[in-house]
Amino acid sequence: MVDKIILIAYGIFLLVGGYFGFKKGSMISLAMGVGSGLLIFLGLWLMTLNPKGAWVFLSSVSGFLVLTFFLRVIKTQAFMPSGMLLGVSLLVLIFCLTHLGKP
Repeated sequence: MVDKIILIAYGIFLLVGGYFGFKKGSMISLAMGVGSGLLIFLGLWLMTLNPKGAWVFLSSVSGFLVLTFFLRVIKTQAFMPSGMLLGVSLLVLIFCLTHLGKP
């Protein structure tokens, strides 16, 4: 249950981040925030069908976000917001990868 709460919080975090990016004038932030947040919620739903596959899917999504935010931090040389999102996404990636080894 704690696993799902963490992933729900991460999904909401991405959705809210997209909204705040949109308020600052970035339509791409809104699209990516909503899209990635919905992918996390899709992964949660997949857990009811195939838990192992869901962890692979969630690892892939969070891995893609880590790469995206890493490249964004390099480009902007700014911690906020990309660096913060990089840190949170990296933690979620590690969290998801640790669940891949569990039976």
